[in-house]
Amino acid sequence: MKILILTSGGDAPGMNKVIAIMQKKFKNSLYACEEGFKGLIEGKIALASTFSPLASEDDAGSCIRSSRCPEFKTRRGFKKALENARRFDYVVVLGGNGSYKGCCELNENGVKTIFIPSTIDNDVKISDYSQGFDTALNACQYVIKNTMPSMAAFKRCAIYEVMGRECPLLAQKTQEKMNCNYLISSQKDIDFEKISNIINENYGQNLATSIIIKERLISSEELISKLSILSPNVGIKYIQVGYLQRGGKPTKKELYFAKKFAQLAIKIIKENKKSRAIIYKNNAFQIY
Repeated sequence: MKILILTSGGDAPGMNKVIAIMQKKFKNSLYACEEGFKGLIEGKIALASTFSPLASEDDAGSCIRSSRCPEFKTRRGFKKALENARRFDYVVVLGGNGSYKGCCELNENGVKTIFIPSTIDNDVKISDYSQGFDTALNACQYVIKNTMPSMAAFKRCAIYEVMGRECPLLAQKTQEKMNCNYLISSQKDIDFEKISNIINENYGQNLATSIIIKERLISSEELISKLSILSPNVGIKYIQVGYLQRGGKPTKKELYFAKKFAQLAIKIIKENKKSRAIIYKNNAFQIY
């Protein structure tokens, strides 16, 4: 039996744990596709052991590397990917919604696939949880905890930009966990007068202000410029949590989820089941 594993789209903490567990189980039957679907198109395939997954199993990132691959959506690109995928009994894909669609397309063309939701955005529609989210949330909390004391010393306003692409969940959960003063999770939340009133009121009470904003809503320059006019006495700092959200060491919860996802993938392969997705739904791990 020959099994291929790849990571696609943005990397997510927990990916390496899944790869390492499957490496321990299947050894020289497990191959890895370097750089996700891009590598599948280009035939960049080698034994998974080549990438030393056991050395990085508790680390973030992807030891077999990842990519975003628009070419996979083209007829020519998909044809090449399909040819390489057909060389394997199973193709295991770790990624988000786009990766899930890729799995479905391969399955529709005769390739047995296993999908594992892996994205810090936690926006895979078929699953309540995607590995990477807990670590990303933990990283956001860490940044806020370790910068707000300095903001308080000068009664400043700190605006924290968190990832999430089109999904507001990471921003919402961060605001909820840290009890921040204001949340901008959509365009409708960009109310300059309302935000400045909160900033000014806190300043008058000798308090700092913390604001969470989801990425891709408004430029930092425009946001700071307009708020500075309405709150001229307050220093406004814009802090991008950035890749710390992806690169932080996986939490215990993350490693637990990765272990369960890997174990179910192994179960599917051992029982020679058809294409499946492994999800977490209604507080339980399921084969979907």
